[in-house]
Amino acid sequence: MNVLLVTYSFPPAGGVGVLRAASLARYFPAEGIRLDVLTTRNASAVGTDPELLKEIPSEVTIRRTITLDLPFGLKKWIKNRITGRGRQRAIQQAKTQSGRPGLLRRILEDLLLPDPQVTWLPALAYNACRIIADRKIDLVLITAPPFSSVMLVEKLRKRFPDLAIVVDFRDEWLATTIDLVSFSRSPRARRIAHRVEAGAIANATAVVAVTEAARRLLQARYPNEPQDKFHFIPNGFDASRMPRSLSSPAPRADDRLLLTFIGTLYGSTEPTTLVEAIRTLPEDVKAILRVRFIGRIEDPRFQQSLLELGEIVELQPFLPQARALAALKETDYALLITHDPVNVGAKFYDYLGAGKPILAVVHPDGAVRHLLEELRAGWWADSHDVQAIRQLLVEAVTRSDAQSPDFHPDKARIACYERKVLASCYAGLLRKIVPGSRNAHAQSAVHLSVGIGE
Repeated sequence: MNVLLVTYSFPPAGGVGVLRAASLARYFPAEGIRLDVLTTRNASAVGTDPELLKEIPSEVTIRRTITLDLPFGLKKWIKNRITGRGRQRAIQQAKTQSGRPGLLRRILEDLLLPDPQVTWLPALAYNACRIIADRKIDLVLITAPPFSSVMLVEKLRKRFPDLAIVVDFRDEWLATTIDLVSFSRSPRARRIAHRVEAGAIANATAVVAVTEAARRLLQARYPNEPQDKFHFIPNGFDASRMPRSLSSPAPRADDRLLLTFIGTLYGSTEPTTLVEAIRTLPEDVKAILRVRFIGRIEDPRFQQSLLELGEIVELQPFLPQARALAALKETDYALLITHDPVNVGAKFYDYLGAGKPILAVVHPDGAVRHLLEELRAGWWADSHDVQAIRQLLVEAVTRSDAQSPDFHPDKARIACYERKVLASCYAGLLRKIVPGSRNAHAQSAVHLSVGIGE
């Protein structure tokens, strides 16, 4: 089967956004899939991670195009100008006497929609059509975000009426992401987002979500679509990269209890309530607690509040995945923060793979909380409840030992989230979609047997 994988971010770009596409490219060839990857040459990313590119098999053909996307830092500055809470006064002052928004705000909110990466669409569509024809592509797999990438679906459907097209949503868009981290939340942005998603769903052969909650939301949003169009294949971890250890870390010179957070601090992971909880801790608990953040801090307010905690907090910049995961080996707990009720951050699965107990500050009714409990992978507190977070930290310090009898993760179920297993499940789904493919029923059975099927 000849598959074209469309992904805006791909190694050597770094960050969690590249890992799903990179893992499919790494493992699909062994599943009998001839893979072409269409991506960008100059993706806006938090950093670079060349080691990820070395893991892609040589038989995968990678095609890169230029995009007119803004540099990462400038894009984040513009986003903060639009959505930053501390800038509401400036936005209000920018309004004209008639009450209409100022020119700058209107341009920023309404020009680059549904997201700044929409500037890639002309080059994307042109190159995708050429590859499909030249390489005799059987199926196109488009992974998003950026959500503008799914605008390709309608264009391809008009050009290739019988082509199998799969849309892979790494985040649920309209229910959560548009409010938590979207570039623009204007009424026009929301209308375009709804229209783009609806067009993609209608023209796609299949739609894949990374959580069961997201799959159900999509299915409910489009009740006229066949139920079997919507599928669920989660994110996972790569065991070959994991410094997996269920033992307690070696004693450190400072003799403190270490919590480690890996990833970007932004709208859906903002640490405000965690900071307040740490402020209220007893002094003897503060004396032995150290909280380390590895990754980019999007909002300066978050960094300032963390720094005000003094020596309790350690801030490190973005690290390539191998180095970031190695940091988990020396930690006592993996720290997770998410206010999102639907999406499950990729770092959650890396934490699972590392075998470290997780302290989760999460939405009380969210997918992360339920998955954490089902896998017995750690403990959680409501992300909006300062006192509950405080108690979570006190109990972690009291417990202190990762080998505590209270920590007994379900290793068999956690193993189902290994990326090689998930890639095999995904290949099975693609064989079901492409008519006449070999071993479709056998591969489908594998998909169901690991316990993550619909």
